Amino acid sequence: MGSGTWSGGIKLMSKPRIRVLIVDDSAVVRQTLSEVLSSDPEIEVIATAADPFVAADRISEQVPDVITLDIEMPRMDGLTFLQKIMSQHPIPVVICSSLAEEGAQSTLKALEYGAVDIIAKPRVGSKQFLEDSRIILCQVVKAAAGARLQTLKPRRAVQPKLTADAILSPATHAMAETTEKVVAVGASTGGTEALKTLLEALPPDAPGIVIVQHMPEVFTRAFADRLNGLCRITVKEAESNDTVLRGHALIAPGNHHMLLKRSGARYYVEIKDGPLVCRHRPSVDVLFRSAARYAGQNAVGVILTGMGDDGARGMLEMKQAGAKTIAQDEATCVVFGMPNEAIKRSAVDKVLPLDAVAGAMLNYAR
Repeated sequence: MGSGTWSGGIKLMSKPRIRVLIVDDSAVVRQTLSEVLSSDPEIEVIATAADPFVAADRISEQVPDVITLDIEMPRMDGLTFLQKIMSQHPIPVVICSSLAEEGAQSTLKALEYGAVDIIAKPRVGSKQFLEDSRIILCQVVKAAAGARLQTLKPRRAVQPKLTADAILSPATHAMAETTEKVVAVGASTGGTEALKTLLEALPPDAPGIVIVQHMPEVFTRAFADRLNGLCRITVKEAESNDTVLRGHALIAPGNHHMLLKRSGARYYVEIKDGPLVCRHRPSVDVLFRSAARYAGQNAVGVILTGMGDDGARGMLEMKQAGAKTIAQDEATCVVFGMPNEAIKRSAVDKVLPLDAVAGAMLNYAR
């Protein structure tokens, strides 16, 4: 009877499972990933490969919907293999990386080359840690399966960002007026490149920005450092009690929630542990709800590409508190899940292509 069953004379078709190819030189990692991903009824691991040459043979036999790919492997490294895939036979690729700071820059480079997302290799830990890892791994693979692959853009030369900061650190005084605007941004799958486009467009005196990008720990610091070298504003991984200042963007550290708080005229952030919220830590909903509570009509909310509904409820709370809200449009999203959920909840004032978001954000913040 094929893939469905008969019920009242109507054939019910089952949804095809997402076919995954795992490429990693560690047999332990291949086995662990296979077990974790296979535990989800919507995912099927069709093959594993110890290196890119074996992976190429597996792809010639059966094309997967998603590839999980290690960076450091024998015979051919993951970055080289990724470039070959994206130029010859584009397939959604998720980079599976160890939590090592020295490898973070290579992993971020993979996102520039067309990888959809990053996941941390599963580690042996507590039952709760393993369950959190399973939820995140399966979520990322499902998002990748539905991703719109982006065409690689020519990379522009980056000029060294030398300012007076090289000699004299900027003052970090609290904001003088209680009407100071603050921008809260949330993103997931495809968000690293979307945030790069958004932040590069901002002037040095842009309003203070707080950002949640779904990303494993360690990588958020490397990501913030990379953006800091590209943008006219200052970008850093947030630490508890960091003040939200004009010309600065704070990115939530991976595996921790970030809340916007206020003391008098000063906005600052609080970094907290806690359970996964909307299957994520950090969660956009947590950030947006805190922005609704502590900034209200002085806030601007921006929701960018990503799977699922994290941020949709929080954005509605922001709008109800008087904030202005913006969502990235479907045509420019890698995955239109999070913006679409916010739109469906009537939480969004404007739906815009990515290259128009910065201008609208600045207009609302004036």
